[in-house]
Amino acid sequence: MLTHGQRWKFAFRAFFSLIFHGRIAPDILDALRPLPPPQPPPSAPVETTDRATQVLAIFQRDGRLVDFLMEDLAGYADAQIGAAVRDVHAGCRQALSRYATLVPVLEDEEGSTTALDGATDPARVKVVGHQPSGASVRGIVRHRGWEVARLELPPLPSAGRRVVAPAEVEIA
Repeated sequence: MLTHGQRWKFAFRAFFSLIFHGRIAPDILDALRPLPPPQPPPSAPVETTDRATQVLAIFQRDGRLVDFLMEDLAGYADAQIGAAVRDVHAGCRQALSRYATLVPVLEDEEGSTTALDGATDPARVKVVGHQPSGASVRGIVRHRGWEVARLELPPLPSAGRRVVAPAEVEIA
């Protein structure tokens, strides 16, 4: 927005520029150009649980994970639980490898000593114990961590996005 004094100055300059040169100076034209309308701030992405539900549905379909987790195991012997876990593990592992590739956050083996610099990202590495601020440290790898290198989920269904597993009814 131009001040009152700037408007007078531009008016005189434009007037004499038109009389003597037949044009208006570019800096005056630039100052008088309307500003582009302010852009609304980008809207935050709508957060849904659709993809999380889809992952649960995949683990349920391929490994019966949700059935296993929802079952009360108190009445079963350890041997029965162990046998069920093998099937759940195999199905879920196969589903995971079909849609995702996970890689360790740290290349060092668990139990080995590793060095961390002071700029270690806390989202990638959880440091347990006293760490001097900004200093490089050495520690023992207790867990290598996991990060997603590839994730290729199938397209979301158009309906039933909140259904992890449909009910089954057998007609007699």
